[in-house]
Amino acid sequence: GLFAAQLGGWARWLVPASFVSVMVLGGALGLAGVAVPFVELGIGLSIVVLGGVVAFNLRAGVAAAMALVGFFAVFHGYAHGAEMPESASGLAYGAGFVLATAMLHAAGLGFGLALDGKAGARGALVVRSLGALAAFAGIGVVTGLV
Repeated sequence: GLFAAQLGGWARWLVPASFVSVMVLGGALGLAGVAVPFVELGIGLSIVVLGGVVAFNLRAGVAAAMALVGFFAVFHGYAHGAEMPESASGLAYGAGFVLATAMLHAAGLGFGLALDGKAGARGALVVRSLGALAAFAGIGVVTGLV
């Protein structure tokens, strides 16, 4: 959400929609038992990379941003699908993780837009700082320190 807010324009909608859509495909792979390698590493690296992109305010075209988040969404979706409890309804479980993810993206987008629009340079610094914090947390996840 923060990344989409930084990019602005159509990215505000297309980048989060890309993540959620591709995450559904990853979830289907997990439910089907298809092997996807390096899932935990992919999730950890997504935090590092996307946090870094926000921290450094890196600009990307909408298609490149969609591809980047879509790549990482496969890992997130796969983890959700593979870890679905046997007692859960597939439709309800899937709807739950899709809705939760969409809400997280909406919160990040809203937060990023509110800070950018009302606090100017200070708000942009807060957004970039949050990106840096996420990247450092991701390094902890990847290295096993967190």
